[in-house]
Amino acid sequence: MKIRPALKKDVPQIVAMLAADKLGKRRENYAEPLPENYYQAFEVIDKDPYQELVVFEDKAEIIGTLQLSFIQYLTYQGGVRAQIEAVRIREDQRGKGKGEYLLKWAIERARAKGAHLLQLTTDKQRPEALNFYENFGFQASHEGMKLHL
Repeated sequence: MKIRPALKKDVPQIVAMLAADKLGKRRENYAEPLPENYYQAFEVIDKDPYQELVVFEDKAEIIGTLQLSFIQYLTYQGGVRAQIEAVRIREDQRGKGKGEYLLKWAIERARAKGAHLLQLTTDKQRPEALNFYENFGFQASHEGMKLHL
């Protein structure tokens, strides 16, 4: 098993995983050919030294993905927070410990980059995800809010 930086050629497989659930189907536009806006977003992420989009391979097959963002703050004495987004394990690979492996990697990567905190959000419509993250010690310590623009 290997976790590596995502490449442009991986974008269709990443988007396929993002679109492979009831919430993702409403948000994503997985089509062939893949809409150009996904590649444009990849280019921005790939050039940003504070962003890490990775894929998780098992036997040279992409089976998972996540994005880590490192956010510099003035609070916490100029601390750095890591934000984890878009964690996905391919549907046929779930329940085999692969998500645990990927999340442990993200936690260690955040530590290695000097983050004092790793945060994430997950949709309340995903109770299994909430339970998964709580088992790793994540706590619902704040009330989050969003404004869709």
